[in-house]
Amino acid sequence: MDTNLTSYITKYDKWLDEKTISHSSRVIPVKESLDNVKHVLPTNQAEQILAEADLITLAKCTCRQKYKNCDKPLEICFILNESGEKWVQQGLSRRVTLAQARKALKQANESGLVHMTLYKPDHEVFSLCSCCSCCCHDLQLVLAHGKDYILMHADFIAQDEPDLCTHCGACVDRCQFSARTFVEDAMSYCPDQCYGCGLCVSTCPADAIQMMPREESPQINTDLY
Repeated sequence: MDTNLTSYITKYDKWLDEKTISHSSRVIPVKESLDNVKHVLPTNQAEQILAEADLITLAKCTCRQKYKNCDKPLEICFILNESGEKWVQQGLSRRVTLAQARKALKQANESGLVHMTLYKPDHEVFSLCSCCSCCCHDLQLVLAHGKDYILMHADFIAQDEPDLCTHCGACVDRCQFSARTFVEDAMSYCPDQCYGCGLCVSTCPADAIQMMPREESPQINTDLY
């Protein structure tokens, strides 16, 4: 395992053992996948998190700058509020408007990136990233090294309508969690592997997928957002 990844898992395991954190990060569905879902909590919608922030700053993805395993957009990660101010002062990010932030979120969705936040239930969201499986340290640890306990699922899960599916493969190409595969020229979906990013919903040309609340989702203190 990469020495940088080893240092992350050592740090995460220590924090998890000490119960400092329950997970390292949390998946947030893309907005386009939630357009038809009622009563979406702010914690489940990246755009709402940004809209309620006092300061939005945009930074280059440190993971993609380090690993350089893909050509996905770089300036796509948000640092908010006091943390964002510190990053600006250090020259690591720049202030942006909500309209500019929405444009970046749209670019992330079009590029097939997974929205994720650092996860700590009793702390405000100060970081919102758009991640790829080939560079993000958390996604690498989950997908390549089986450390799935560090990443918290979104409060939503994809639900298929098989009669509408045309087996075009668009969702298979978009799913970074291997929840969707081709089996004998037909799309096969494994809900147990779905983290709820919503990328499949926003790309399905047949509208055969929708996001549904995940039954085992914990209650979240929305006063923090």
